[in-house]
Amino acid sequence: MNEREKFLYPKSRYRGEFSPENLVFNSNIQEFAHKVNYICGLETNGKITPEEAYYRIKELWKQLKSSKKNLNIGDKDSEDENNGDSNT
Repeated sequence: MNEREKFLYPKSRYRGEFSPENLVFNSNIQEFAHKVNYICGLETNGKITPEEAYYRIKELWKQLKSSKKNLNIGDKDSEDENNGDSNT
């Protein structure tokens, strides 16, 4: 990675509980955060509308959520409680 890429796409070391899935998900979270930051900058500077920013961030969130599900990160029962998806 050259200096420009290091500046534009900084990565922090992962210090959490190690597993390949956690490492991949951490990378996905960092990428999500960087993209949201760019979208916020575009909206703040009038390059995109607030509505466009919202929909772009919403789509990124869906991708991150799908990544979490596909990597089997977290407890399914606690997810249901937090989202109000209880079957009872």
